Amino acid sequence: MDNHGVASRSEHIPVLTQEVVRYLTTGRGGTLVDGTVGLAGHAEALLQADPDVRVVGIDRDPHALERATERLRRFGGRVDLVHGNYADIGEHLARLGLGSVDGMLLDLGVSSMQLDDPERGFSLRADGPLDMRMDPTCGPTAAEWLATTSVDDMARAIGQYGEERYARRIARAIEAARGRSPIQTTTQLVEVVHRAVPGIYFAQRIDPATRTFQALRIAVNGELVALERGVREGFQALALGGTFVAISFHSLEDRIVKTFFRERAASCVCPPDFPECRCGKKVEAEILTRKPIVPLALEIQKNPRARSAKLRVARRVA
Repeated sequence: MDNHGVASRSEHIPVLTQEVVRYLTTGRGGTLVDGTVGLAGHAEALLQADPDVRVVGIDRDPHALERATERLRRFGGRVDLVHGNYADIGEHLARLGLGSVDGMLLDLGVSSMQLDDPERGFSLRADGPLDMRMDPTCGPTAAEWLATTSVDDMARAIGQYGEERYARRIARAIEAARGRSPIQTTTQLVEVVHRAVPGIYFAQRIDPATRTFQALRIAVNGELVALERGVREGFQALALGGTFVAISFHSLEDRIVKTFFRERAASCVCPPDFPECRCGKKVEAEILTRKPIVPLALEIQKNPRARSAKLRVARRVA
């Protein structure tokens, strides 16, 4: 979501905005989808850059959509905002009567607006209810997930989604703690993780509970499943010549995007020992970023939350 770029509560700075505008606007108008519209910083920049652009903004968070509605009000009929998951892009476009679009943007991960609100339960730096739902109107909370998930499944999620080496120790500690009393707040979970990991963890730059919080958020919101479906559905929604821009904030997201783009750009998927191509695969995409674009030092200095951003771009050619 573009509000990763919020440097503070009062200042809204979308990440890699110039690059987003450069790749998605052509001067010929068209319809662009911002699949994670958030506070609408990128959407606003796209609408300002080309007076003939139309933006469809999608977000799971109704609070973000309220803010986006206010911010984009002056653009009138050039904006359609949708409460939903970008993974369902085909359904959303069909309801709007759109068969295809000219550009797709996914700015992934949790937004600064969500992180900065203790009541949402995303941040380990402020005490609040352990919620973590991007759409607080549906689905189980993080507290409910912890209360009902087996040790094996917890360890698997923390290890896979958090890339946490002590995942099983943490899962066992959670099981022991919930046996005494429910884990219902962010502070309670932080304390459980801190007790579970070795002391050397506290010498690292990030809090020892960071990876567990990331894993829990991804699991509760089904983020990687949504991303795998969203890049596929979003690419299919592109018209020929349409551009797909994705901004990721951790390696799991980036790997999914990179793999998808490479698969669509490949001319052959036959095993390497085949003497000639038999698959008949056609090239569907042209990768426009040989390496991911990352923020410059000046942007990171102004907005430290941008430091892990990676932007990749592909164009549909078939």
